[in-house]
Amino acid sequence: MSTKQIGVCAILVASLMWAIEPIFVKFAYKNADFIQTSAIRAICITLIAFIYVLITNKKSFAIKKKHLPSLIYLGAIGTLADLLYYFSLTKIPVLNAVLIGHMQPIFIILIGFFVLKDDSLTKHDYIGISIMIVAAFLVTTKTPYNLVTLRLGSTGDIFVLFATIAWASTAIVMRKYLKDLHAGILSFYRYMIASIIFITYLSLSSSLKVSNYYQIFVGVIVGIGVILYYEGLKRIKAAQVGALELATPFFTAILGFLILKELVSTMQFIGIISLVVGIYFLSIKEETYF
Repeated sequence: MSTKQIGVCAILVASLMWAIEPIFVKFAYKNADFIQTSAIRAICITLIAFIYVLITNKKSFAIKKKHLPSLIYLGAIGTLADLLYYFSLTKIPVLNAVLIGHMQPIFIILIGFFVLKDDSLTKHDYIGISIMIVAAFLVTTKTPYNLVTLRLGSTGDIFVLFATIAWASTAIVMRKYLKDLHAGILSFYRYMIASIIFITYLSLSSSLKVSNYYQIFVGVIVGIGVILYYEGLKRIKAAQVGALELATPFFTAILGFLILKELVSTMQFIGIISLVVGIYFLSIKEETYF
């Protein structure tokens, strides 16, 4: 297989992993809360990344001193975003969570423009952002009546939105300051910091335990997805990664219907299509958001 084909396959498998993730999270919540599930997830990802580094990077976990502040930022803000996302899954359907989470390119562009001053926005960026905002309204309102009466979603939708903004900020930091790090090392330190935070909190509250196997499955799935995502990002263009990631909402819609019996409204389906169109316009000038 060519480098490009490997990259495409890596991103598609990662997208499938992230579509499966919220399904298992919903099952894990039957006898566990979102904090405990997030903790087990972080610990499992750390272990998977550790093993991946041992196999692929000659057992070296060394990082440069200059990388430490950025890794701490990824660990702290990424953990907060994960918690918000996992809390939202107690409140809203998985499709809502996944679709809003895929609004991330909007905020990557805006943060990069207003904070890092990396690049200027093009007309394609403005068109893409506008279309994706419309998609967000369609997904969260679900029905024409809710849209007309400005019932713009629930608290859970807002939490996912905040998580998406936080994830976007970590993507900016990662691409600007940590691009040269091995994918396994980046994943290891990102989730090791999260694991330390969770272990400290859950140890104090006497709730550090595995309540069900779904929590472990979530960690394994996300761990594989994160590493494949970083590896794919090294092999294909950022615009191609963004486009391929759009497989996630489609996988989620199918799995949510088949397993959780979550229905997709006509407006939400239009929202999915709008999201694809929006990403297309953003990807015309890929350097803008990566």
